[in-house]
Amino acid sequence: MTDGPLVGIVLVSHSGAVAEAVAALAVGLAGGGSTAPVAAAGGTADDGLGTSAELISAAAARVDGGAGVAVLADLGSAVLTVKALIAEGDELPDGTRLVDAPFVEGAVAAVVCASAGADLAAVEAAAAEAYACRKV
Repeated sequence: MTDGPLVGIVLVSHSGAVAEAVAALAVGLAGGGSTAPVAAAGGTADDGLGTSAELISAAAARVDGGAGVAVLADLGSAVLTVKALIAEGDELPDGTRLVDAPFVEGAVAAVVCASAGADLAAVEAAAAEAYACRKV
C-alpha cells in the first residue's frame, strides 16, 4: 500500500439500495484494514429510481483525494449522466474516469485494486478485466 492518496470509487446505480449494497460488498471483500474511499450515488434525491447528476457529483467530491476517481455505472441513463458530467468538465474532480466494467464484479475489482494503492489506469484495467470472469 502506498502512503499517498488512493483512487476513489463512485458506484452509480438507478437504485440507492443497489448502489449502497454493491459498495458494502466491494469494501467487505477488499479485506480488513483501510480501503480506498468508496461512495454510492444511487437513485434520485427523493429516494426514487433514476440517476442524479447532483448525487454523482457530490459522491465524486467525497472520494477525491487527488489520485483520480473511477466511476462505475449500472445501466444506460446512469452511464449517459456520468458521460454528460465528464463532458461538462467542471462538475467532477479532475482525473475522473468512467470505467467500462460489469457493475458488481468491476466494483469489487476496482476497490481491491485501489485499496492496494494502484493508480487510476490500473484500477480501470482491473475493473474492466472483470468482463472476462466467466461463470460457466
